Amino acid sequence: MMRLLPILLTLFTVSNAYSQHNQRFTRQDTLRGTLGPERTWWDVTYYDLSMRIFPDTKSIEGTNVIHYRVTGAPNRMQIDLQQPMELRKAVQDGQELTFTREGNAFFIDMPAHQPRGKIKQIVLTFGGKPREAKNAPWDGGIVWKTDSLHRPWIASACQGLGASVFWPNKDHQSEEPDSMQIAVTVPGALTNVSNGRLRSVKDGADTTRTFTWFVSNPINNYDVALNIGHYAHFSDIYKGEAGNLPLDFWVLDYHLAAAKKHFGVVKPMMQCFEHWFGPYPFYTDTYKLVETPHLGMEHQSAVAYGNQYKMGYRGKDLSGSGWGLKWDFIIIHETGHEWFGNNITTKDIADMWVHESFTNYSETLFTECRYGKEAGNAYLQGIRKNIANDVPIIGPYGVNTEGSGDMYYKGANMVHTIRQIINNDEQFRQILRGLNKTFWHQTVTTQQVEDFINKKSGFNFDKVYDQYLRHTQPPVFEYSISGGQLKYRWVADVKGFDMPIRVSTGTGKPVMLRPTAEWQTMPLKNASKFGIDPNFYVVPKKV
Repeated sequence: MMRLLPILLTLFTVSNAYSQHNQRFTRQDTLRGTLGPERTWWDVTYYDLSMRIFPDTKSIEGTNVIHYRVTGAPNRMQIDLQQPMELRKAVQDGQELTFTREGNAFFIDMPAHQPRGKIKQIVLTFGGKPREAKNAPWDGGIVWKTDSLHRPWIASACQGLGASVFWPNKDHQSEEPDSMQIAVTVPGALTNVSNGRLRSVKDGADTTRTFTWFVSNPINNYDVALNIGHYAHFSDIYKGEAGNLPLDFWVLDYHLAAAKKHFGVVKPMMQCFEHWFGPYPFYTDTYKLVETPHLGMEHQSAVAYGNQYKMGYRGKDLSGSGWGLKWDFIIIHETGHEWFGNNITTKDIADMWVHESFTNYSETLFTECRYGKEAGNAYLQGIRKNIANDVPIIGPYGVNTEGSGDMYYKGANMVHTIRQIINNDEQFRQILRGLNKTFWHQTVTTQQVEDFINKKSGFNFDKVYDQYLRHTQPPVFEYSISGGQLKYRWVADVKGFDMPIRVSTGTGKPVMLRPTAEWQTMPLKNASKFGIDPNFYVVPKKV
């Protein structure tokens, strides 16, 4: 998700920096962010989620049948469901179970007989008025709005906040069901679009309609989506690397003509992304764009779109280069998350840079794919103006907390810098594709991603990762020029920092230096021609 509004960037980064340096984490943070004993003995295999939506009262009633594999000694079961939603009943094998509540977590007393390896089911009945989003997708929850004709227009947007804001589940990013069914009942004039493929639409006796969707792939909890409105639908086919990919578009009925024109970018986008990242990860669940009353979100196979059919980010170029107005930011960025975020998901949101840095870089790759490498470089260098260098990109683990918003722009620039060091675009492309193939539909750690890039590139980037991800400032390249000599060194937080950097020395051919913390020298024929390759995100300092 694109979390930073340019107009709010300064406010966000200052408050984010303050919160990370001063926040005192609570037991509720730990219950959400840590896999405690009430979570580790069972593994979700399938969610069968049914909900009825009541727009007039802004409420939800439903059941979730959780299928799980017993992986350890049985304990109490922790189910997450955020206030003010209520867990009304828990039933297993016809027996109603007792439970207690602690804030946003329910602890269910389980029967002792839970054989290891067996698949069990528990039926959870829930309901209430879920938290209403104040400014989705940044301050999330359920969006209860109306379209321009004053008809109900409802959507979910809960990344970070968590899917437990409106339905009960094991709300930890490491936990994904292998598949799930989502059945949503709405007033008869409305349509609900969720993830996966539409299995059925059934009319109820009480002037309702139930839309049942099936997701055949693992899915993040926060990706499970409600999109309810007066939708029109059109479709297409993309002939991709893994065969024919159905493309489905659900838009407000009065935007149908505009959408058919504006969404023409989807096929060339898919071609670019499959080239760089490998096959779209969810062919069996299709690709959908769904118009929403909020800006956007990477809901797996049902990408939320609310950019008002404008180019750029709400009509603005986040890079200031001009290239950011050549395409619709939300379509490109949120679809990039299908590979990084949805296909490859981090176990802890402290490692969200894996989602956002690579996805932010997908914007550069799309620009390069469509308009050439220089255009991509100009876009990438332009977004640097949005970097805050406030706090580290990797956040604290185990408390459901992200690091700095720099995971977007700074993270993308780190990825681009790594690409320059590898200095072989085909090898770099195979690394991106290899990440998506190796960690296909998996949850991962930062260490796994770092180790994979090191192995496939043949270069140890550990000190690079540490400087850009675990410290606040980028490395400083200090240099001086005197008497036909270039003197240079790194000033960095990481001990032994020795990242290569490309410079021009006036000879016509760029030179790759390997600075260290110690001063080094080299002859320089033409001082006026000296320059640092701007594709490396560093701070040059002439001394």
